Amino acid sequence: MLDKDEVKDAIVSVARSIFSRFGFKKTTMDEIAIASHKGKSSIYYYFSSKEDIFRAVVEKEASILKQELIHAINNADSPAQKLKAHVLIRMNSMGKLANFYSAIKDDYLSNLDFIEKIRKKYDLEEIQMMENILNEGVEDGIFEIEDTSLAAIAIVTALKGMEIPLFWGVEEKDVEHRLDHLIHILFNGVMKR
Repeated sequence: MLDKDEVKDAIVSVARSIFSRFGFKKTTMDEIAIASHKGKSSIYYYFSSKEDIFRAVVEKEASILKQELIHAINNADSPAQKLKAHVLIRMNSMGKLANFYSAIKDDYLSNLDFIEKIRKKYDLEEIQMMENILNEGVEDGIFEIEDTSLAAIAIVTALKGMEIPLFWGVEEKDVEHRLDHLIHILFNGVMKR
């Protein structure tokens, strides 16, 4: 017999797929119940509303992204490799984590109270991760940065600005090429030396 947390996790897994396919607005509790092989009343036993399920889905995807970033950063040997790993994992994960991406990008979801909290929490965590990488690079003499806090904000902001254009009608090999170019600019800048 599955415990309550296992059932909730199973519902969230099914809901992730449905939300990513149809979006938050078009997904219904009936669809989640049918796909979960549960009655609608059973879904309401575990979650109070569609918004409650969506919150769990978005938090799950944010957690997946954070764990992938931590794993990649911890497995990199140098600050430069950590920075590259962070950029690659972050940008490649956005396509796979459609619900989280939707939550941080779609304006119509802003009316859900929890969305703004998730956005702020994720932004602060990502900026802190980036700042830690930059601080390590400065300490090791690899990066030359006057203010790592401002640099972290600038890099994260640049990454956000590239999310949509990076993936618009582009084949996967072209995405890798674009990411490599972005990383080259991050490391070397645009000034002739």
